[in-house]
Amino acid sequence: MARAALSVGVVTVWQQARLVERLRETDSAVTLVFEPEEWSGHLAGQHADIRLTADDGYQAVRSYSLAGPVEEGRVVFTVQRVLGGEVSTYLCDDLPVGAYVEVRGPVGGWFVWRGTDTRPVMLLAGGSGIVPLQAMVRQRRALGSRVPFRLLYSVRTPEDVIYADELARPEGGVDVAVRYTREAPPGARRAPRRLGLVDLNTHGWPAEFEPMCFVCGPNGFVEAAANMLITLGHDRHRIKTERFG
Repeated sequence: MARAALSVGVVTVWQQARLVERLRETDSAVTLVFEPEEWSGHLAGQHADIRLTADDGYQAVRSYSLAGPVEEGRVVFTVQRVLGGEVSTYLCDDLPVGAYVEVRGPVGGWFVWRGTDTRPVMLLAGGSGIVPLQAMVRQRRALGSRVPFRLLYSVRTPEDVIYADELARPEGGVDVAVRYTREAPPGARRAPRRLGLVDLNTHGWPAEFEPMCFVCGPNGFVEAAANMLITLGHDRHRIKTERFG
């Protein structure tokens, strides 16, 4: 993902973090709960670096979005396996509970939602781009915020929905709509297709409400979604994007 510069609260040194829990989200995505040596907190939307070191000394570093606020000193990542990805494959399939990795962060100070923000929030997610956006929803819950959120999630099939159980039970003040691009669930009124202006008109905030818009996903999705928001009259300065691929 495209990343911003270091922000407040950054830990610039590597530290050990023990894996204490792993949860299977989909066939290709896993939530990993780590207990680092020291973590002072982070903002919703930030990410951190994970470093793996092989027995022969070979090291690999990847950046992953934090999936929620720190709780009891623990930090959460949701990692999607990338075809041919050495780090994501190991984290998703092989890293055992109790094992250690190194972490560094948090990183990023632009693509973040702060609890002091009072504008309505529009979240547009494509695929695994749901991770930092769901972190914002979880941060809202942790703070007891009443800022209204709308989340529009584009995903290929029902089996690819990350956080499916949580999204199916949205909390008060959070409206969730999931749209499918390849296969829709039985009885769906909308045929599978990419997000369009009709979807944003139906499930997004009107531009006159001046919402903060956060868009995260693959490059093509982010470009298309941001352009549609601008077409609908949203101020480009209130559209924040993060992309991968």
